[in-house]
Amino acid sequence: MSRIGLLLALALGLSGAGCGYGSHYSGGAGAPNLSSLTPNMATAGDPEFTLTVNGSGFGADSVVYWNGTALPSAYAATTQVTATVSAANVGTAGTFPVYVRSGGKNSNMMNFTVQ
Repeated sequence: MSRIGLLLALALGLSGAGCGYGSHYSGGAGAPNLSSLTPNMATAGDPEFTLTVNGSGFGADSVVYWNGTALPSAYAATTQVTATVSAANVGTAGTFPVYVRSGGKNSNMMNFTVQ
């Protein structure tokens, strides 16, 4: 295979590869957008709590995802969705990506830190 052919094959292969959680982002017009998480951090071992996700473009079908898993979610307004984060979700320290799926599209992600 020529060098150009090899580079083309590599480029095409990489363009179809997902890049972890970022590959969940649908983006584009009409996609929800996250601006903040409240709270945005917890301590490992904390009890269950309500996470408030602020942003725009949320609909009544909005679901909050934590580390790729859907959480029990409630639509509050086009700018706010809440979700129940279980004690198991904050049982160990780490950084966990949060995004919202609404209208068949995924939002950008924000990280939630568990210390």
